[in-house]
Amino acid sequence: MAFVIGILVVGWVAAALIGTQAYFRGEQTKPIHERNWNSDEFDRLAESFTGNQTDYSDRTPAYSMDAFATKS
Repeated sequence: MAFVIGILVVGWVAAALIGTQAYFRGEQTKPIHERNWNSDEFDRLAESFTGNQTDYSDRTPAYSMDAFATKS
């Protein structure tokens, strides 16, 4: 029984690590809203999880005229 629980825990940890990598790698390349363009906190988190710095030449601004942009 302990063996099965150990395998489940190891599998859960592996899935969490792979999911975190996929999320941050995906977010580093998606179009980004202008209010989040210079998010130092996201950049630090993404770099610590993926080991790669965010390449802003690969990112494009998105959602240029929305509720946030019209109020600021």
